[in-house]
Amino acid sequence: MSGDRWSRTAEQLAELEESRRAAFTERVRRFVQPQGDERALDLGTGTGALAFALAPHVAEVVAVDLAPAMLEEGRRRAGEFPNVTFLEGDATSLDLESGSFDLAGCARTLHHVHRPELVVAELARATRLGGHVLVIDQIAPSDPLVAIDVDRFERARDPSHERLLADIDVRVLLEANGLVVIRTDFVEEKRDLDAYLGLAGCEGEERERAAALAPPGLTALIGWYLAVKPLPRA
Repeated sequence: MSGDRWSRTAEQLAELEESRRAAFTERVRRFVQPQGDERALDLGTGTGALAFALAPHVAEVVAVDLAPAMLEEGRRRAGEFPNVTFLEGDATSLDLESGSFDLAGCARTLHHVHRPELVVAELARATRLGGHVLVIDQIAPSDPLVAIDVDRFERARDPSHERLLADIDVRVLLEANGLVVIRTDFVEEKRDLDAYLGLAGCEGEERERAAALAPPGLTALIGWYLAVKPLPRA
């Protein structure tokens, strides 16, 4: 559904993100603690939620996504953020210079990617020594059987969903790329089923099937990870 899905839901997603922008921007500022002069990269930017959250606190943000509809919606809403540039590109294979960013991040991107390890590798590659990598994503339940059920629901709701990573999976991907996790946070997010299905453009029989698979309570654990790319030891 991917291309059509993003075309149908880009405006709705952007409006939701805009309504949450002030709170998200403040949470990003407190968690990342940017100095103000950073060149930042947002991979899988969508309509620009992370890019716009970073923009007031850094010098420049390059926001990359593969979906033209998402990029178009982001550009349309970027008037108050002149330091954000939207580029079409593949988060798993970037045409960007290694070590050219002080901060590289992705928000709610990894679970949409078939090989998330490639995204983390690109984040690490694009970051300079001494720079930081930020990952924000929904975390898989610790019980593997429950995790399977959650993924089954998420794919029924949105076929672009691949797989949620567990906390240990995210940490291993960061560490495998020579990154050192320096800060984490975990936030429980309550979701309204009807609104959540609508956000993915899930209608008709697909909506009925997804609703039947929805886990009780419908809450999600959102993990925040900040890692540093260490300078070489003297």
